[in-house]
Amino acid sequence: MLETVLLFSVLLFPLVVVAVLQVIQEHERAIVFRLGRAIEGRAKGPGTRHSSLSSDLVHLACSESAVLTADAVPLKVDAVVFFWVVDPFMWVMRVVNGPQAMSLLAQTTLKTMIGAHTLEDVLTQKLAVGVQMERVELKALTLPVDLQRCMASEAVAIRRAGANVIAANGEVSVSHALVKAASTFEGNTVALQLRFLQSLLSMKSSARSVVVFPVPTEVSDVTVSSTGHLG
Repeated sequence: MLETVLLFSVLLFPLVVVAVLQVIQEHERAIVFRLGRAIEGRAKGPGTRHSSLSSDLVHLACSESAVLTADAVPLKVDAVVFFWVVDPFMWVMRVVNGPQAMSLLAQTTLKTMIGAHTLEDVLTQKLAVGVQMERVELKALTLPVDLQRCMASEAVAIRRAGANVIAANGEVSVSHALVKAASTFEGNTVALQLRFLQSLLSMKSSARSVVVFPVPTEVSDVTVSSTGHLG
């Protein structure tokens, strides 16, 4: 009977060792406990240990939260946090539910940082958040509907003002070109007549189109005086 027990123990020992031991990869660190106490007070490096903890860069999505900017504009912020564990021993021994703690810390940090800046700063700048995190990236900023309408109206007004400025500059350029053309045609009746005929040819012939011929004032004065003599 004793021999059978010893035989089973010898056969099961490798299976028990394989089940208990765990290989720690190069990017991982492990905290070893013995009877509920951490051994040596520091994390173990790569090799074969009892349990492991990843030291890679970890990303953590934060839930959407309401934030008030420095100029009293309510926002809804959705962010993602990137962090890695610098001290695995402290992470395991001093923090309960580390990912949740990091998420709460990120939300609090975002509220503090965004609350110290205006809406324009938040939209145009990339806020640097340090603390114990590598970085925090804003995934989405949700503005109130009324504020979105106001910003859209402001954008439309700015575009209209820009269009008016462009149109005014165009009119100035056209007026300068007309003045230059008038000075060119001045004293050159042949060129003026050719330009007049060219303008007539460029008009589209249509049954409903009306063509108005400009008559010089000298001709109209002669016509009026001749009509007066005939009368």
